[in-house]
Amino acid sequence: MSEIAEIINSLENRIEKLFIKIDSLEKNSITLKSELEKAATIITKQSDEILRLNSDCESLKIANSLLGGEENKRDTKLKINSLIREIDYCIAQLSD
Repeated sequence: MSEIAEIINSLENRIEKLFIKIDSLEKNSITLKSELEKAATIITKQSDEILRLNSDCESLKIANSLLGGEENKRDTKLKINSLIREIDYCIAQLSD
């Protein structure tokens, strides 16, 4: 009978340790989920910042090309031609 009692005590101890381990893992899981949410928020903010900076960079390139830099003359001409086509299209739409 004492062997059975020892086995039961051993099982109870193991089960208690398992419950403690489960609690620890659940807390760890909650912490990791929180960190993941924070990381996702940071990634979203950084992506928005990258898009904004790319837009600013493109605007600066256009402004620089409109100032007539030697390396950007071709870009300037293309942009002016594009603007002229858009204006012509608008005039044609107004004429109809």
